[in-house]
Amino acid sequence: MLQVSVFDEIGRIDPREWDACAGSCCDSERPRDPFTTHRFLHSLEQSNSVGPDSGWIPKHLVATDRGVPFAVMPLYVKLHSQGEYVFDHGWAHAFERAGGQYYPKLQATVPFTPATGRRFLTLPGREADGMATLAAAAVKLASNNALSSLHVTFCTESEAGSGEKLGFLRRSGEQFHWINNGYGDFEEFLSVLSSRKRNNIRKERRKANAFGGVIRALTGTDIEPRHWDFFWQFYQDTGSRKWGRPYLARRFFDEIHEKMRKDLLLVLCERDGRPIAGALNFIGQQTLYGRYWGCLESHPCLHFEACYYRAIEFAINAGLQRVEAGAQGPHKLARGYMPTTVHSLHWIADPNFREAVSEYLDLESREIDSEIAYLSSISPFKKS
Repeated sequence: MLQVSVFDEIGRIDPREWDACAGSCCDSERPRDPFTTHRFLHSLEQSNSVGPDSGWIPKHLVATDRGVPFAVMPLYVKLHSQGEYVFDHGWAHAFERAGGQYYPKLQATVPFTPATGRRFLTLPGREADGMATLAAAAVKLASNNALSSLHVTFCTESEAGSGEKLGFLRRSGEQFHWINNGYGDFEEFLSVLSSRKRNNIRKERRKANAFGGVIRALTGTDIEPRHWDFFWQFYQDTGSRKWGRPYLARRFFDEIHEKMRKDLLLVLCERDGRPIAGALNFIGQQTLYGRYWGCLESHPCLHFEACYYRAIEFAINAGLQRVEAGAQGPHKLARGYMPTTVHSLHWIADPNFREAVSEYLDLESREIDSEIAYLSSISPFKKS
């Protein structure tokens, strides 16, 4: 009685049915994960940030039991490896040097979003059979269309463990997350740091707030349409320097303004009444996700203040458990963000290539574990 359907547009899927599986079935509450909501993924498609021209072609899966959806998966055919943050360029080059064709491939993820979350989205109580059904359907889709591989990136640790049992290769990565240990305010957080780190953060905050303006943290209706005109300039500046070109279209920010303002934290740095820098965050039930930063003027430590310290303050005040500040960044360690393992799953069609990738992942995993252990040993927190 189980069936799996493939949808080229998430707009063809009932938002209530999708969000029931994603854990976001009530508009009055924060979503478990803002990025797997129907409204976020729909905003990407409506703005043409994803689609054939971007190399992200939607092929979303919906599994039904007697006609009722019980599991869904955000899935894309990828024509390149851009915007993923779990980099497999080396795999692609090796496979193609050996005479294979790596692209297109399948990618189960949220485009341009290196944030951990469920990728096998199921109704409560259907986690095991829902994941097995979606995994089998995605592998079959890749196999039937002669695609080289299937990649499930930034999945949860639980999904990574279950995926291994289903025959996927497991990969580890590293990010830096801030953990809220019940702090009453920012000063209480500083009190558990070593004196040198504590004093350095206070010094950075003084420098940042002396830029000649004010910093405002906006959510909900405090965010105005005009703010996105400024933020688009910030985003373009950062995108052109980091990626060569921005991934998101201008319309995307109008879409999330309309659909997701209550799930957004926009930190704006203003001078003479005009925003000159800003950071965009998404708010989940337990986590604040830092996503984009940009500026029109360069000021000492303003990036640290807008992206890291204001995020920590908001998380403490809102009772959130953690802040995920995005990919990369060992410099975050000195600011209280600790190394954390992130996970992905990979299915490789060619058996010889699969064996080579498996051997590589064994070596990489040991290196990641060693680096996290070392960085944890030199944390900024007081030694007990």
